[in-house]
Amino acid sequence: MRPTSPAFLPKKLLSALTLALGSITAQAADDIKLPTIAVTANPLGVASDELVVPVSTLSGRDLTLQRESTLGETLKFIPGVSSTNFGPNASRPIIRGLDGERVRIMQNGVSILDASSLSFDHAVAIDPLVIEQIDVVRGPAALLYGGSAVGGVVNAIDHRIPKQAIDGVTGRSEVRFGGAENQKNGAVVLDAGNGVLTLHADAYKRKTDDLDIPGYAVSRRKSEATGEEREHKGRLVNSASDADGGAVGASIALDNGYVGLSYSTFNNKYGTVAESDVLIDMKSDRWDFTSELRDLGNIITKVKVRMAYTDYKHQELEDGEVSTTFKNRGVEGSIEASHGNIGPLSGVIGLQFRDTKFQALGEEAFVPSNRTKTRAVYVYEELPLDALKLTFGGRIEHAELDSNGGDKFGPSQSRSFTPYSFATGGLFKLDEQWSISTNLSHNERAPSYFELFANGVHVATDQYELGTDALDKERSNGIDTQLRWKQNHNSFTLGAYYTRFSNFIGLFNTGNLVNEEGETGQVDSTIAEAQFSSAKAVFKGLEAEGKFRVYETVGALDLYLRGDYVRATNRDTGEPLPRISPLKLGFGLDYRFNQFGSRLDVLRAFKQDRTADNELPTDGYTLVNATVTYKLPTSERFQLEAFAKAYNLLDQTIREHTSILKDIAPLGGRSILIGLRGDF
Repeated sequence: MRPTSPAFLPKKLLSALTLALGSITAQAADDIKLPTIAVTANPLGVASDELVVPVSTLSGRDLTLQRESTLGETLKFIPGVSSTNFGPNASRPIIRGLDGERVRIMQNGVSILDASSLSFDHAVAIDPLVIEQIDVVRGPAALLYGGSAVGGVVNAIDHRIPKQAIDGVTGRSEVRFGGAENQKNGAVVLDAGNGVLTLHADAYKRKTDDLDIPGYAVSRRKSEATGEEREHKGRLVNSASDADGGAVGASIALDNGYVGLSYSTFNNKYGTVAESDVLIDMKSDRWDFTSELRDLGNIITKVKVRMAYTDYKHQELEDGEVSTTFKNRGVEGSIEASHGNIGPLSGVIGLQFRDTKFQALGEEAFVPSNRTKTRAVYVYEELPLDALKLTFGGRIEHAELDSNGGDKFGPSQSRSFTPYSFATGGLFKLDEQWSISTNLSHNERAPSYFELFANGVHVATDQYELGTDALDKERSNGIDTQLRWKQNHNSFTLGAYYTRFSNFIGLFNTGNLVNEEGETGQVDSTIAEAQFSSAKAVFKGLEAEGKFRVYETVGALDLYLRGDYVRATNRDTGEPLPRISPLKLGFGLDYRFNQFGSRLDVLRAFKQDRTADNELPTDGYTLVNATVTYKLPTSERFQLEAFAKAYNLLDQTIREHTSILKDIAPLGGRSILIGLRGDF
């Protein structure tokens, strides 16, 4: 691990921060709070309760109290969302049973170009410590974001390019200690401006130890099925981490918009859990450019440009020596123009592009070096008709994937695809409290480079993975319906969805055993072979969430309810698809009185015994967390809040069925985390 820094701020970022603030007069500023608007699912920027598709937004106090070490763990209490949970350091969101290339992870509206969709042990190159808001689109969003959003979208917003000018200095800071992994984390975020030029700087430091767990790392079921000895009681070996990073950014306020630029860096060195002697040393540098011009005329009213260049690299170290290196460099961007209203009709036309070069070098490289280029055009329109609002649009995309081949990957080869997606929906207001929304969509996705060209042992899945270069586009049709109710402090949403894939691309076990060279029938042929191939599949499920004010005489007490269920089936065989989350039901009680706040959350996950071949069932569990907060007496300009959070109060052994490591890596045991957050 890297040596521990004596301060939370890296020296380079401290220098950049000093430079950024040096030219700005540190004068008192009004408390600036940016509006929370779920714009991810709608380019017209309407409020979340006006959206046709289901969207959840996490920000402010809720984000502070739910913030975890990874993006997947931070979001897993949202209905319909679970996580891959490859130990405490690598956890990618799963939405309605879909993950990997079907869930698009973005930062400020532009994709994260890392390697997290390639392998479960690769962390997402975002640290939740510096995120200000997270939007989650549950369900197909391929119309706006391409086939990699057929399952949904997660957009992490950090305000590193300020969208609003400020006059003065504002910011926040946070420190956290404790938890099952003995966190020692801290972050600071600052914005300063003179009404025209606004500067941003942030930095964070995160360090954890091996995770404390109740009982043994290896499950009883796995021990009985394989004869593997149950070992490592009380500690998840090789799960520590050491990370830091930050950013500097600036924007200039124009009469009719803004233009801005930012640079950010992300560093993370962590144990992979599946192998006790393997560390991943990850680094990602990213440049972002954003501009928005408004009030441009009657034909084109607004233009928004977003672009990011990413240089990502991680090395897998075995006993301190580099065994495999993964690199991903590329640029992605979009240009979006809003047209003037045609009667009541409003909408946007967008262009998107992406160009990435991926390399895998070393003894465990199971995909060839390759290049992916995509170009797309889309249109999105809204038509309000009294109590009914209609939405519709379409997208055409062209993708080219080129493999360099070599060694076991054979000669170089190229594939190209032209996916089409379209959707239509409606939001009907029954009265002031009740509304119904429905969305119909057809979605297509081009296969990814690893689905086409993989050929080698993938240690993270303990399989020999084979791509299929003759794969066709993945196609699906879906319907999503929600019944919504909202009155004062109370709200409730009940939703159902059904997605039918005519060509679902999955990694299916072939039944063969091979050696490290992919040969069958040899003495050392002990590795299960799996191949990316097509099948017919269906995903269907239910989601519900509600908030009810149950008491408000001395303080206020809110009751939260949530539940979700997904059922996924291979229609060719009638068998369940793997790693599908079981039925989950939960409730929370949130009480606030003056400076004091408290919350109790209870989540019941039921047993999952509807399993795929070669997949063990998972026992149910009850997760109980509790949080206490207190706002310390400070000046009006500066707000300071202390908080303490107790995890897994019942000290249950929790194994998430969605995790490929569920039988060797449970979640953390009972623990307490304390923290302090300041805003000014």
